[in-house]
Amino acid sequence: MRGETPRAVAPQARVGSFFAVDGQRALCLTERMPPPPSSVIELTQALVRIPSVNPDGDPGTGQTGEQNCAEFVGSFLEHSGAEVFLDEVLPGRPNVIGRFPSAPSADGKKKPRIVFGPHTDTVGVGGMEIDPFGGEVRDGRVWGRGASDTKGPMAAMLWALHEMRDEIPGLPVEVHFAGFMSEESAQLGSQHFARHHGPYDFAIIAEPTELKTVFRHKGCLWADIHTTGIAAHGATPEAGENAIVRMARLVSALDGEFRELLVEAGGTDEWLGGSTINIGMIRGGTRSNIVPDSCTLRVDIRTTPGLQKHGGALVLLRDFIARHDAAAAVTIAADAQPLGTDPEHPLVHRLVSCGAALTGAPWFCDAAFLAAHGTPAVAIGPGSIAQAHTKNEFIRIEDLKNGAAFFRGFLQSLRTPRTA
Repeated sequence: MRGETPRAVAPQARVGSFFAVDGQRALCLTERMPPPPSSVIELTQALVRIPSVNPDGDPGTGQTGEQNCAEFVGSFLEHSGAEVFLDEVLPGRPNVIGRFPSAPSADGKKKPRIVFGPHTDTVGVGGMEIDPFGGEVRDGRVWGRGASDTKGPMAAMLWALHEMRDEIPGLPVEVHFAGFMSEESAQLGSQHFARHHGPYDFAIIAEPTELKTVFRHKGCLWADIHTTGIAAHGATPEAGENAIVRMARLVSALDGEFRELLVEAGGTDEWLGGSTINIGMIRGGTRSNIVPDSCTLRVDIRTTPGLQKHGGALVLLRDFIARHDAAAAVTIAADAQPLGTDPEHPLVHRLVSCGAALTGAPWFCDAAFLAAHGTPAVAIGPGSIAQAHTKNEFIRIEDLKNGAAFFRGFLQSLRTPRTA
């Protein structure tokens, strides 16, 4: 899916007033909005209780898509003083964009633009041991799918913006918000936003980083490897050629020789370590009594900037597969570059001065797509990535409060010129 141009069904549909979509008047979201949450805890609960499961893969529920979550976030942003739009990337799956008012600068120059960017989708809920949409508060935690990744961090951002709503117009920057759809699969929301609304001067992407500044993270290549064979009756396997057996040889080589080759080619990054490969999915054959004539393997390769400088993982993988099985083919399912934002950027320094130490991450997020389109970006938020995607996902209430206070303090710090 990555690399395709998303279809804008209803671009920039206005929230909070009547607006036209294909000649029809749509209902003002504010009129449907319940009383707004009174704390960052209640806001997190409300977000968790809105199913917004990414439909790709195995969602584990029929309640998929980001529409309802985007509408709720849009209503809250409008309640906080922002001008709000729903920018539909796929049918029923919009980004939600909020633009806070900004007073003219004293010197008459155009203000830099910064954007706060969480994602509104979650991974699937199959196998969860708690109510995924319960938003229960107990043991000093909020429980449910997305509490950590990334509705809790999003709530901390939104609550800070709400508390700063009267001060934001006077800040020396324009402040925007973008809630991205599809981060958990293909990152279509951030790609669409980067192409149509960027570049910005700086982006802060919400992820559970324990309030550390992730300025560097790995890239991600999902690739499919295909082997072919000759079908035959299972009683006479010698009459055919088994595609699964051919793939098994490649699996052994990938799990050993290629794993070492990745590190050798890309080196060991100071912040990220070496590039890695995960052999994630395999499918082949149609019946146990038929020699399989096809097999497909999906691999997940996480890449360092050093590997990218030496041609990237795809070139390395294709050359490796060709040497081991000339008839096998490699196709791309998704490919994204590593993040490597300059740690000397003034706003990175500002985050660090507010207490968010620099760090790297082995995972991938929307920050890389914004950076690839010219927006310096980092990821930061309360909570721990160790809780993301778990069957008992939660975020600590103390972390939520600290996150909201951090983002508020960061915004307030912008009023003070940075000293060398």
